[in-house]
Amino acid sequence: MTEKTFNKWFSAFILIGMAVVTCIVTAIKLRGADDNGAVTWLLISALGSLMGVLATVCSANGWIITFLFGFLDVSIYGVACWVNWRDGGSGLGNALLHFFYFVPMQLVGFLQWKRRGAKGESQVKARRLSPAMRWAWTGITLVATVVLYFILARFDRSAAEGFLKVAVILDVIPLVCNIIGQLLMSTAYMEQWIFWMAVNVFSIALWINSDQSFAPVYIVKYTFYLINSINGLRIWINLSKGE
Repeated sequence: MTEKTFNKWFSAFILIGMAVVTCIVTAIKLRGADDNGAVTWLLISALGSLMGVLATVCSANGWIITFLFGFLDVSIYGVACWVNWRDGGSGLGNALLHFFYFVPMQLVGFLQWKRRGAKGESQVKARRLSPAMRWAWTGITLVATVVLYFILARFDRSAAEGFLKVAVILDVIPLVCNIIGQLLMSTAYMEQWIFWMAVNVFSIALWINSDQSFAPVYIVKYTFYLINSINGLRIWINLSKGE
């Protein structure tokens, strides 16, 4: 089996698997919906999740169309967070993050990838961070994680005591890795996949520690994302050879 054929079948496996999980999550939530507005937003959110699935698979394969699906995904999620905050819940921070960071970064990514040869089914010419840049990003990640941890820990609503709060750690690390991963993705760096793997590992840990009835579905979902991230790293190591 050639690498191209393997990537095709592997992508189909990830795409179908994550799509099935998204449908299951939506079906579970629909059972608890008690008004038309809630049903509408559940369906819109499901559409956004499916766009995210497509964006993830296309990104792993270095296809520029990932930014179209990514734009739809982050836009829908940003609106959903804003609506939740408007109605008295949480989500304002996530809404602002998506509107003012993730949405613009889709355009940045599209332009950057286009300059690096991505067009149609042509894969992007990926690159790698220099040793100095790797150390710099490692330091930035650690500092941002520590600072954000102490900020969010002040507003933590859990009853956890002690110097370190696991719930806050499981919230902070995916947030920091999401921000840096998106930046490295939009600028076509192979190391993005290390951050995406961290996002998925800590997201799995987050749901393992949850007592929600639908938590197992999210564990399966992020497991698929993790598998896709590992495959994405493998593909991008080849795409970035010589850089």
